[in-house]
Amino acid sequence: MVDAPDINTLLGRWRAGDTAARDALIAALHNELSQLASARLRRERGATLMTGDLVNEAVLQLVRIDQQRIVGQAHFIALASRVMRNVLIDHARSKATDKRRHHKVELNTQIDGGIDGGQRFDLIALDSALIRLGAIDAQLMELVEMRYFGGMSIGDCAEVMDVSEATVKRRWQTARAWLTAALIEPLVNEREA
Repeated sequence: MVDAPDINTLLGRWRAGDTAARDALIAALHNELSQLASARLRRERGATLMTGDLVNEAVLQLVRIDQQRIVGQAHFIALASRVMRNVLIDHARSKATDKRRHHKVELNTQIDGGIDGGQRFDLIALDSALIRLGAIDAQLMELVEMRYFGGMSIGDCAEVMDVSEATVKRRWQTARAWLTAALIEPLVNEREA
């Protein structure tokens, strides 16, 4: 991550209404946002977005949010990962030309401690599962977004969620187990049908 004091200063100035600080913040984090976008796109198969397009769309959405909610660099990156997830899902849905059939965009979930050891899932199915998980436990959904879509470490997630790393590890284990069941069961049922 970029030098935290400089980022925190820029965040504070942005919260005070300084749009130049906002622009400087985005410029300072551009490489990190590009790496995040590149990692998200590498995990997809069939996506037509380029890294720069994903970063630009995410930045456009980030500048519209209530900057008062952003408390630090890790939180900003977590929000960026959530926005990128939404952009990718919206993009996948827009590619659907037939209402009965959607274009399958898959997410390769090979991340340290992934739910499945590298199984590819339909991005829209994953989004649906995350929405269901969010209805049960919003913090678990947020953790999955940060880990899968944000590529954030356990430590970064703990900082954003303001809990211990041990708590994040326990929640991560719970979220992985829940998602495995939610995503694998429909595949098994589909194959048996």
